[in-house]
Amino acid sequence: MNKRWRLTPPIPPDVQHSLAEYRPFEQEILFNRGIRTTKEVDAYFTFGISQDHDPFLMSGMDQAVERLQAAVASGENIVIYGDYDADGVTATALLVDVLRRIGASVGHYIPNRFNEGYGLNHDALTKIRERGGELVITVDCGVRAVDEIEHAVSLGLDVIVTDHHQPGTRLPPALAVINPSQRGDSYPFKELAGVGVAYKLAQALLRRLGQPEPIESLDLVAIGTVADIVPLYGENRQLVRMGLEQLNRTQRLGLRAIIETIGHEFGHLNTTTIGFGIGPRLNAAGRLDSAERAFNLLMAIEEMEAKHLANQLEEINRERQHITREMVERARIQVVGKDPPPLLIIAIDPGFNQGVIGLAASRLVEEFYRPSIVAAYGEKVIRGSARSIPEFHITEALDECEELLERYGGHSAAAGFSVRNERFDEFKQRINQVATEKLAEIELRPTLTVDAVVRFSDLDWSLHEFIERMEPCGYGNPFPVLAVQDVEVVSKRTVGAEGRHLKLTMRDEQKKVFDAIAFRQGHFYTDLPQRVDLAFRLERNDYRGVSSLQLNVLNIRPAGSLDDPNMTIREP
Repeated sequence: MNKRWRLTPPIPPDVQHSLAEYRPFEQEILFNRGIRTTKEVDAYFTFGISQDHDPFLMSGMDQAVERLQAAVASGENIVIYGDYDADGVTATALLVDVLRRIGASVGHYIPNRFNEGYGLNHDALTKIRERGGELVITVDCGVRAVDEIEHAVSLGLDVIVTDHHQPGTRLPPALAVINPSQRGDSYPFKELAGVGVAYKLAQALLRRLGQPEPIESLDLVAIGTVADIVPLYGENRQLVRMGLEQLNRTQRLGLRAIIETIGHEFGHLNTTTIGFGIGPRLNAAGRLDSAERAFNLLMAIEEMEAKHLANQLEEINRERQHITREMVERARIQVVGKDPPPLLIIAIDPGFNQGVIGLAASRLVEEFYRPSIVAAYGEKVIRGSARSIPEFHITEALDECEELLERYGGHSAAAGFSVRNERFDEFKQRINQVATEKLAEIELRPTLTVDAVVRFSDLDWSLHEFIERMEPCGYGNPFPVLAVQDVEVVSKRTVGAEGRHLKLTMRDEQKKVFDAIAFRQGHFYTDLPQRVDLAFRLERNDYRGVSSLQLNVLNIRPAGSLDDPNMTIREP
């Protein structure tokens, strides 16, 4: 789908003066992130203790630490109960690792996506108790598990909930609930990932014990935070920045093995490494099989075991990619031919793999720019995954269907739910009605914000170094998006499975040449004009020991599109 480009307004003269040490297009990048003064520049590029908030500001932290101290001192059996995605697995590994280091008796439990589903369940808690568990600490789950935690308490289990998802109207009857999003919580930063909340618990415990901060755990915090796509500003940005430093020198054998497998170089690992390399492979284990492989990789203490597990995850991830492509095509069949596409896309098939329905929903959002639900039939229950667009808060939409659902949860852009088979038609009617009410009067068309229009001669290693200093980049602190006008396509070819990607060589009027890669845009090959406008990210490409700059193309349009008001929004 052709995106509209939004060109940001000109920089005021006083801001240009304040940012005079930077080149004009670098000034534009900073200005578009709300930076106006040298003081704000220093705050943006410098990470200090001011963003590391006191963990004891979180509600429930004192009670949790006190109970945890007692459990460690008396040798009670502690169980970390995690989720099967990268956020949950890294959070589980973090707390198990930290607690073992201080001599605790600690195990873990990660439910199977296919047999148990997300979060706490009665059978798992019963097993934990029967096996001698005394204290359960949830990570990345539990804040809505009221019935399940009532069951745990009835069994004689103490439960500490650590979670970051939006709480329901009633908190579970846990000994302590640690979640900065709960009502009345005074913690100043509300956007931590599940692994971030787990880190704050570990930090609080070690402070109370008079031990050093768990800095060595920040590589796990960086991975879980980036993989879970929480905003990379405030404390998240500091945690991930410090975590990337740890990741680039990590001694975890499993992480070293997986980084070697994906072919990235230590010293240059960044959020892209996590988002497109480490994260998908950790997630793949829980999507297709069991997250235990991912957990075991993070905890590996022998090199051969680490390499073996990394290779297994690589194979599982390839299988996941293949299944996702097939599912997306089957889901598209339910949409193609409807012009315009429905305001809310719902694709359901008994053959859909529950582990990748979220990925398939994301692909539909990318292609059609509509909130999308992909669901799979079970024997009694349909499980669905939803992904959305900024114009439609998907979890609030599910709130309006609450009495029809067995369980659900998520945030504005992504959610999961389950509904009994016989109630699905009613649910479908209700949520379509919600979508109509919210979206019927809105033009749904994706917009790409361009930070600066540049020339090829501006794209140098100095600019790349400037962009690297902006790391960690991602959701909430986006990578700079640059654009060039009227450049020539010198060569083109499709690459990747089934020609899904487009490899280009581009040349401008000054004969300066750049290589470019356009992921998932191979379909442009046949109709690609000779001269185009490009929106892209500037990236480093390492190949056979040689480093070069390349364009990661986000959108391709015919030359002259910047002057077309239907294709470009110019803010005053």
